[in-house]
Amino acid sequence: MPVTLTIIGLGKIGASIGLALSGQRGRLTRIGHDRQPETAQKAKARGAIDRLAYNLPAAVAGADVVLLALPADQVRETLAILAADLREDGLILDLSPIKRQAAAWVRELLPPRRHYIGLAPALALESVGPADESLEAARADLFRGGLMAIAAPPGTPGEALELAADLTALLGARPYFADLTELDGVMTAAHLLPQLAAAALVQASVAEPGWGDIRKLAGRPYASATEAALAPDLPAALCAAVLANRSEALHVLDGLIAALQSLRAAVEEEDAAGLTARLESARQQRQQWGQARRSGLWEAQESGLPDLPRSSEVWKRELGTWLTRPAPAARKRRP
Repeated sequence: MPVTLTIIGLGKIGASIGLALSGQRGRLTRIGHDRQPETAQKAKARGAIDRLAYNLPAAVAGADVVLLALPADQVRETLAILAADLREDGLILDLSPIKRQAAAWVRELLPPRRHYIGLAPALALESVGPADESLEAARADLFRGGLMAIAAPPGTPGEALELAADLTALLGARPYFADLTELDGVMTAAHLLPQLAAAALVQASVAEPGWGDIRKLAGRPYASATEAALAPDLPAALCAAVLANRSEALHVLDGLIAALQSLRAAVEEEDAAGLTARLESARQQRQQWGQARRSGLWEAQESGLPDLPRSSEVWKRELGTWLTRPAPAARKRRP
Protein backbone atom coordinates (compact mmCIF):
# COMPACT_ATOMS: atom_id res chain seq x y z
CA MET A 1 0.00 0.00 0.00
CA PRO A 2 1.58 3.36 -1.01
CA VAL A 3 2.61 5.76 1.72
CA THR A 4 0.85 9.12 1.58
CA LEU A 5 2.96 12.28 1.78
CA THR A 6 1.16 15.62 1.93
CA ILE A 7 3.20 18.69 1.00
CA ILE A 8 1.74 21.94 2.32
CA GLY A 9 3.29 24.90 0.56
CA LEU A 10 4.23 24.43 -3.09
CA GLY A 11 6.82 27.12 -3.60
CA LYS A 12 10.41 26.43 -4.57
CA ILE A 13 11.22 24.10 -1.67
CA GLY A 14 7.95 22.20 -1.40
CA ALA A 15 7.63 21.66 -5.15
CA SER A 16 11.31 20.66 -5.43
CA ILE A 17 10.74 17.96 -2.82
CA GLY A 18 7.75 16.72 -4.79
CA LEU A 19 9.74 16.68 -8.03
CA ALA A 20 12.65 14.85 -6.39
CA LEU A 21 10.26 12.13 -5.21
CA SER A 22 8.57 11.66 -8.58
CA GLY A 23 10.46 8.41 -9.12
CA GLN A 24 8.80 6.82 -6.07
CA ARG A 25 5.41 6.33 -7.72
CA GLY A 26 3.87 3.07 -6.65
CA ARG A 27 5.42 3.34 -3.19
CA LEU A 28 4.50 6.94 -2.51
CA THR A 29 1.45 9.11 -3.17
CA ARG A 30 2.20 12.85 -3.19
CA ILE A 31 -0.68 15.12 -2.22
CA GLY A 32 -0.20 18.87 -2.48
CA HIS A 33 -1.90 21.90 -0.94
CA ASP A 34 -1.16 25.59 -1.27
CA ARG A 35 -3.00 28.70 -0.16
CA GLN A 36 -2.95 29.84 -3.77
CA PRO A 37 -5.06 27.43 -5.85
CA GLU A 38 -3.27 28.55 -9.02
CA THR A 39 0.08 27.56 -7.52
CA ALA A 40 -1.26 24.13 -6.57
CA GLN A 41 -2.59 23.64 -10.10
CA LYS A 42 0.77 24.57 -11.62
CA ALA A 43 2.56 22.18 -9.25
CA LYS A 44 0.27 19.39 -10.38
CA ALA A 45 0.89 20.27 -14.04
CA ARG A 46 4.66 20.16 -13.46
CA GLY A 47 4.45 16.73 -11.89
CA ALA A 48 5.46 17.84 -8.39
CA ILE A 49 2.39 16.16 -6.89
CA ASP A 50 0.09 13.32 -7.85
CA ARG A 51 -3.05 14.90 -6.51
CA LEU A 52 -3.96 18.34 -5.23
CA ALA A 53 -6.31 19.14 -2.38
CA TYR A 54 -7.83 22.59 -2.06
CA ASN A 55 -9.11 21.86 1.45
CA LEU A 56 -6.39 21.60 4.10
CA PRO A 57 -8.13 19.10 6.43
CA ALA A 58 -8.86 16.86 3.44
CA ALA A 59 -5.23 17.15 2.33
CA VAL A 60 -3.91 15.66 5.57
CA ALA A 61 -6.67 13.17 6.38
CA GLY A 62 -5.07 9.74 6.25
CA ALA A 63 -1.61 11.12 5.45
CA ASP A 64 1.35 9.23 6.90
CA VAL A 65 3.69 12.22 6.57
CA VAL A 66 2.83 15.93 6.36
CA LEU A 67 5.61 18.21 5.18
CA LEU A 68 5.25 21.92 6.00
CA ALA A 69 7.13 24.10 3.53
CA LEU A 70 5.72 27.35 4.92
CA PRO A 71 6.91 30.75 6.14
CA ALA A 72 7.23 30.99 9.90
CA ASP A 73 4.14 33.16 10.31
CA GLN A 74 1.88 30.48 8.79
CA VAL A 75 3.00 27.45 10.82
CA ARG A 76 0.83 27.77 13.93
CA GLU A 77 -2.35 28.54 12.01
CA THR A 78 -1.75 25.57 9.72
CA LEU A 79 -1.11 23.18 12.61
CA ALA A 80 -4.32 24.32 14.30
CA ILE A 81 -6.35 23.62 11.17
CA LEU A 82 -4.93 20.15 10.51
CA ALA A 83 -4.85 19.02 14.15
CA ALA A 84 -8.13 17.13 14.09
CA ASP A 85 -7.39 15.27 10.86
CA LEU A 86 -3.79 14.04 11.14
CA ARG A 87 -3.80 10.29 11.81
CA GLU A 88 -2.38 8.71 14.94
CA ASP A 89 1.39 8.18 14.55
CA GLY A 90 1.36 10.69 11.70
CA LEU A 91 4.60 12.61 11.25
CA ILE A 92 5.00 16.37 10.78
CA LEU A 93 8.16 17.41 8.93
CA ASP A 94 8.70 21.16 9.26
CA LEU A 95 11.05 23.35 7.19
CA SER A 96 10.52 26.66 9.01
CA PRO A 97 13.42 28.30 10.92
CA ILE A 98 11.60 28.07 14.30
CA LYS A 99 12.05 24.46 15.37
CA ARG A 100 11.51 24.79 19.14
CA GLN A 101 8.44 26.94 18.69
CA ALA A 102 6.97 24.65 16.03
CA ALA A 103 7.59 21.59 18.23
CA ALA A 104 5.86 23.37 21.12
CA TRP A 105 2.86 24.14 18.91
CA VAL A 106 2.62 20.49 17.90
CA ARG A 107 2.52 19.53 21.59
CA GLU A 108 -0.07 22.23 22.29
CA LEU A 109 -2.39 21.80 19.33
CA LEU A 110 -2.20 18.19 18.16
CA PRO A 111 -3.48 15.08 19.93
CA PRO A 112 -0.95 12.66 21.45
CA ARG A 113 1.07 10.35 19.21
CA ARG A 114 1.53 12.89 16.45
CA HIS A 115 5.24 13.37 15.96
CA TYR A 116 7.37 16.35 14.95
CA ILE A 117 10.76 16.57 13.23
CA GLY A 118 12.34 19.81 12.06
CA LEU A 119 14.28 19.85 8.80
CA ALA A 120 16.66 22.51 7.49
CA PRO A 121 18.12 22.02 4.00
CA ALA A 122 21.53 23.42 3.17
CA LEU A 123 21.49 23.42 -0.61
CA ALA A 124 24.58 22.70 -2.64
CA LEU A 125 26.28 26.08 -3.05
CA GLU A 126 25.83 26.08 -6.81
CA SER A 127 22.07 25.82 -6.18
CA VAL A 128 22.04 29.02 -4.11
CA GLY A 129 20.92 31.60 -6.62
CA PRO A 130 18.82 34.75 -6.64
CA ALA A 131 16.01 35.13 -4.13
CA ASP A 132 13.38 33.37 -6.22
CA GLU A 133 11.32 31.13 -3.96
CA SER A 134 8.48 30.65 -6.40
CA LEU A 135 7.23 27.43 -7.93
CA GLU A 136 8.96 28.37 -11.19
CA ALA A 137 12.34 28.00 -9.44
CA ALA A 138 11.62 24.43 -8.27
CA ARG A 139 14.08 21.72 -9.42
CA ALA A 140 14.19 17.99 -8.86
CA ASP A 141 17.93 18.21 -8.11
CA LEU A 142 17.74 21.22 -5.79
CA PHE A 143 18.96 19.24 -2.74
CA ARG A 144 21.47 17.00 -4.50
CA GLY A 145 24.91 17.21 -2.92
CA GLY A 146 23.73 19.31 0.02
CA LEU A 147 22.95 18.66 3.66
CA MET A 148 19.68 18.24 5.52
CA ALA A 149 19.75 19.10 9.22
CA ILE A 150 17.36 16.92 11.22
CA ALA A 151 16.19 17.85 14.72
CA ALA A 152 13.54 16.22 16.88
CA PRO A 153 12.22 16.55 20.44
CA PRO A 154 13.28 13.95 23.02
CA GLY A 155 11.19 10.81 22.82
CA THR A 156 10.65 10.94 19.06
CA PRO A 157 10.37 7.36 17.74
CA GLY A 158 13.52 6.03 16.14
CA GLU A 159 11.51 4.99 13.10
CA ALA A 160 10.55 8.63 12.52
CA LEU A 161 14.18 9.74 12.63
CA GLU A 162 15.13 6.92 10.31
CA LEU A 163 12.41 8.01 7.93
CA ALA A 164 13.65 11.61 7.95
CA ALA A 165 17.19 10.42 7.21
CA ASP A 166 16.00 8.17 4.43
CA LEU A 167 13.83 10.88 2.87
CA THR A 168 16.94 13.05 2.92
CA ALA A 169 18.80 10.38 0.97
CA LEU A 170 16.01 10.22 -1.60
CA LEU A 171 16.38 13.96 -2.14
CA GLY A 172 20.09 13.47 -2.84
CA ALA A 173 21.26 15.14 0.37
CA ARG A 174 23.12 13.91 3.44
CA PRO A 175 21.53 13.92 6.92
CA TYR A 176 23.02 16.01 9.72
CA PHE A 177 21.47 15.45 13.13
CA ALA A 178 21.17 18.40 15.49
CA ASP A 179 19.44 19.53 18.67
CA LEU A 180 16.35 21.74 18.28
CA THR A 181 17.90 24.62 20.22
CA GLU A 182 21.20 24.27 18.40
CA LEU A 183 19.48 24.29 15.04
CA ASP A 184 17.47 27.40 15.89
CA GLY A 185 20.71 29.18 16.74
CA VAL A 186 22.35 28.06 13.52
CA MET A 187 19.36 29.09 11.43
CA THR A 188 19.28 32.50 13.12
CA ALA A 189 22.92 33.17 12.29
CA ALA A 190 22.90 31.63 8.83
CA HIS A 191 19.51 32.73 7.49
CA LEU A 192 17.87 35.39 9.64
CA LEU A 193 20.89 37.61 10.34
CA PRO A 194 21.77 38.10 6.64
CA GLN A 195 18.18 39.20 5.95
CA LEU A 196 18.23 41.61 8.90
CA ALA A 197 21.62 42.97 7.84
CA ALA A 198 20.42 43.46 4.27
CA ALA A 199 17.32 45.29 5.49
CA ALA A 200 19.47 47.53 7.71
CA LEU A 201 21.81 48.34 4.81
CA VAL A 202 18.86 49.31 2.60
CA GLN A 203 17.43 51.51 5.35
CA ALA A 204 20.80 53.17 6.01
CA SER A 205 21.50 53.88 2.36
CA VAL A 206 18.00 55.19 1.58
CA ALA A 207 18.30 57.52 4.59
CA GLU A 208 21.43 59.14 3.12
CA PRO A 209 20.79 62.67 1.76
CA GLY A 210 22.43 61.67 -1.50
CA TRP A 211 20.30 58.56 -2.05
CA GLY A 212 18.91 60.02 -5.28
CA ASP A 213 22.40 59.81 -6.78
CA ILE A 214 23.55 56.75 -4.82
CA ARG A 215 20.80 54.59 -6.26
CA LYS A 216 21.83 55.50 -9.80
CA LEU A 217 25.43 54.39 -9.31
CA ALA A 218 24.91 51.44 -6.97
CA GLY A 219 26.13 48.27 -8.65
CA ARG A 220 27.09 44.68 -7.94
CA PRO A 221 28.45 45.18 -4.37
CA TYR A 222 25.23 46.89 -3.31
CA ALA A 223 23.02 44.40 -5.13
CA SER A 224 24.85 41.41 -3.62
CA ALA A 225 24.86 42.83 -0.10
CA THR A 226 21.16 43.70 -0.13
CA GLU A 227 19.79 40.72 -2.08
CA ALA A 228 18.64 39.00 1.11
CA ALA A 229 16.21 41.88 1.64
CA LEU A 230 14.27 40.53 -1.34
CA ALA A 231 13.54 37.23 0.39
CA PRO A 232 9.84 36.41 0.55
CA ASP A 233 10.17 35.92 4.31
CA LEU A 234 10.13 39.71 4.64
CA PRO A 235 8.46 41.22 6.49
CA ALA A 236 5.84 39.13 8.32
CA ALA A 237 7.56 35.74 8.27
CA LEU A 238 11.00 37.14 9.08
CA CYS A 239 9.51 39.11 11.97
CA ALA A 240 7.82 35.96 13.30
CA ALA A 241 11.00 33.92 13.00
CA VAL A 242 13.19 36.54 14.66
CA LEU A 243 10.83 37.00 17.61
CA ALA A 244 10.47 33.23 18.03
CA ASN A 245 14.28 33.05 18.20
CA ARG A 246 14.61 36.28 20.17
CA SER A 247 17.63 35.42 22.34
CA GLU A 248 19.56 34.00 19.40
CA ALA A 249 18.66 37.02 17.25
CA LEU A 250 19.85 39.46 19.92
CA HIS A 251 23.12 37.54 20.22
CA VAL A 252 23.94 37.61 16.50
CA LEU A 253 22.82 41.23 16.13
CA ASP A 254 25.14 42.20 18.99
CA GLY A 255 27.95 40.41 17.18
CA LEU A 256 27.21 42.25 13.94
CA ILE A 257 27.06 45.61 15.73
CA ALA A 258 30.40 44.88 17.44
CA ALA A 259 32.01 44.03 14.09
CA LEU A 260 30.69 47.25 12.53
CA GLN A 261 31.92 49.27 15.51
CA SER A 262 35.35 47.71 15.11
CA LEU A 263 35.46 48.76 11.45
CA ARG A 264 34.21 52.22 12.37
CA ALA A 265 36.90 52.64 15.00
CA ALA A 266 39.61 51.75 12.47
CA VAL A 267 38.19 54.28 9.99
CA GLU A 268 37.85 57.02 12.62
CA GLU A 269 41.42 56.46 13.81
CA GLU A 270 42.71 56.29 10.22
CA ASP A 271 44.22 52.95 11.14
CA ALA A 272 45.05 51.73 7.65
CA ALA A 273 46.93 48.67 8.90
CA GLY A 274 44.15 47.63 11.27
CA LEU A 275 41.41 48.20 8.69
CA THR A 276 43.32 46.30 6.02
CA ALA A 277 43.91 43.42 8.42
CA ARG A 278 40.22 43.22 9.27
CA LEU A 279 39.19 43.29 5.63
CA GLU A 280 41.80 40.71 4.65
CA SER A 281 40.72 38.42 7.49
CA ALA A 282 37.12 38.69 6.30
CA ARG A 283 38.17 37.97 2.71
CA GLN A 284 40.12 34.87 3.72
CA GLN A 285 37.39 33.55 5.99
CA ARG A 286 34.77 34.06 3.29
CA GLN A 287 37.00 32.29 0.77
CA GLN A 288 37.63 29.38 3.14
CA TRP A 289 33.93 29.05 3.84
CA GLY A 290 33.09 29.02 0.13
CA GLN A 291 35.66 26.33 -0.61
CA ALA A 292 34.54 24.13 2.26
CA ARG A 293 30.88 24.73 1.47
CA ARG A 294 31.36 23.59 -2.11
CA SER A 295 33.26 20.45 -1.12
CA GLY A 296 30.87 19.61 1.71
CA LEU A 297 33.62 17.64 3.46
CA TRP A 298 33.67 19.40 6.81
CA GLU A 299 30.55 17.77 8.17
CA ALA A 300 31.90 14.26 7.66
CA GLN A 301 35.16 15.25 9.37
CA GLU A 302 33.69 17.19 12.28
CA SER A 303 30.32 15.70 13.14
CA GLY A 304 31.46 12.23 14.14
CA LEU A 305 28.10 10.93 12.97
CA PRO A 306 27.83 7.27 12.05
CA ASP A 307 27.59 6.46 8.39
CA LEU A 308 24.03 6.34 7.16
CA PRO A 309 22.81 4.24 4.28
CA ARG A 310 22.89 6.00 0.93
CA SER A 311 20.14 3.85 -0.49
CA SER A 312 16.51 4.24 0.35
CA GLU A 313 16.25 1.23 2.61
CA VAL A 314 13.30 2.35 4.68
CA TRP A 315 11.25 3.42 1.70
CA LYS A 316 12.18 0.22 -0.11
CA ARG A 317 10.48 -1.56 2.78
CA GLU A 318 7.53 0.79 2.23
CA LEU A 319 8.68 2.88 5.18
CA GLY A 320 8.69 0.00 7.64
CA THR A 321 5.99 -1.21 9.95
CA TRP A 322 5.58 2.06 11.86
CA LEU A 323 4.22 4.04 8.95
CA THR A 324 2.43 1.21 7.19
CA ARG A 325 0.42 -0.02 10.15
CA PRO A 326 -3.31 0.33 9.48
CA ALA A 327 -4.70 3.76 10.17
CA PRO A 328 -7.10 3.99 13.11
CA ALA A 329 -10.79 4.10 12.34
CA ALA A 330 -11.78 7.49 11.05
CA ARG A 331 -13.03 9.87 13.72
CA LYS A 332 -16.16 11.88 13.25
CA ARG A 333 -15.26 15.32 12.10
CA ARG A 334 -16.09 18.11 14.47
CA PRO A 335 -19.00 20.17 13.22
